Amino acid sequence: MSKNKGLKYINGRLHCDGAAVADIADKYGTPCYIYSKETLLDRLKKLRKAFAEHDPLICFSVKSLSNLSILKLLAEQGCGFDIVSGGELYRVLKAGGDPAKTVFAGVGKTAGEIEFALRHKVFMFNVESKSEMRLIERVAKENGRRADVAIRINPDVDARTHEKTTTGKKENKFGIGFAEAFDLAVETEKMTSVNLRGLHIHLGSPIYKAEPYLAGVKRLAEFKEKLREKEIKIDTINLGGGYCASYTGEKVLPPKKYAETVGPELNKLKSRLVLEPGRYIAAPSGVLLAKVIYRKENSEGKRFVVIDAAMNDQLRPALYGAFHRIWPAESPKGMPEIIRPADEKYDDFTTEKVDIVGPVCESCDCMAKDRPIPHTQEGELIAIFDTGAYGFTMSSNYNGRPKAAEVLVVNCTPVLVSRRETYRDLIAHEELAAESKPL
Repeated sequence: MSKNKGLKYINGRLHCDGAAVADIADKYGTPCYIYSKETLLDRLKKLRKAFAEHDPLICFSVKSLSNLSILKLLAEQGCGFDIVSGGELYRVLKAGGDPAKTVFAGVGKTAGEIEFALRHKVFMFNVESKSEMRLIERVAKENGRRADVAIRINPDVDARTHEKTTTGKKENKFGIGFAEAFDLAVETEKMTSVNLRGLHIHLGSPIYKAEPYLAGVKRLAEFKEKLREKEIKIDTINLGGGYCASYTGEKVLPPKKYAETVGPELNKLKSRLVLEPGRYIAAPSGVLLAKVIYRKENSEGKRFVVIDAAMNDQLRPALYGAFHRIWPAESPKGMPEIIRPADEKYDDFTTEKVDIVGPVCESCDCMAKDRPIPHTQEGELIAIFDTGAYGFTMSSNYNGRPKAAEVLVVNCTPVLVSRRETYRDLIAHEELAAESKPL
């Protein structure tokens, strides 16, 4: 990327790919999600380059950022997709994505979703239970099709991520333990409408070290050898996603290090490699822009900055206690390179400690607690960084709040890719139901 691409301060004003975010707010209002096309493509390029030796099928995780324009952008780069519902498959198809490069994950696929995916010939189902495998066999047989599948293994590897985002430990709902997976593989070999081709793991997110992936790959290798002894052939290994993104500005493990760590074991497996990144590509591409509505201070001297973005726009802080850098969109000295949760002050910046909160009627509607930031006035803009992943996709209409607009900056030009919802949008479905069947 050129030096002015991505999200950065230029002459004291935050820009996205060369476009001032304040100008975007003037045109499209707040709260508003703003995405950098250059960052999205750069992160995809880095991941491809890191694993190039293994010629991976990179399947972007639609659950992390599902806007049609962004899915289309990635599809045009030859990217595949990781989906967890029929609705996400529908989005991929509408965006021009290739179902033959799409893997269908998730613990609760319905018969209707399976039939929909079979009809569009998705690349592979990641199967998470015996019941699911048997349902795929039945639906495929009824529709005269044959489904390619991978068994999602729960390797009981602690990736040391947040307890609510770990997915590869034995107490998690995801995947199948090795003993049960072996029995299922033997059973699947006898099925006529299912073709067992792959093994899949996903350990959680974000994962800041490569060692959990190495442990997972080694266990897959051992399991693949055990299956080979039963003449069950596996030609695809799916390592899932979870590759870390920095939420503090600190340097984190680059994709190259993940690839170097697991590379020797992958070479031994001699299988097609599938990756399912979401956060790594999407998170740093996005910023949630909000406006300060009110300032208030209580009798104890506690200061609150009330913004027009809330937990319904950005759920992660309320749901996980997630940390995001937050800073005024206009700041003469820019922003500290690194902002950590425990920071009390920053050299060269005059700050005050505040709670940054939204309008939703929940005490957990708090983007940051006791956070040092420069003094902001009512009407000024605040940027919440690294919100490209699991931002808009987790948003809701709680408290009767319309969903925010989404803007993609393309060649320095902001493009509206999802309009702001209206009050009319909030009740459209309910009105239709009432009109079709009067109360």
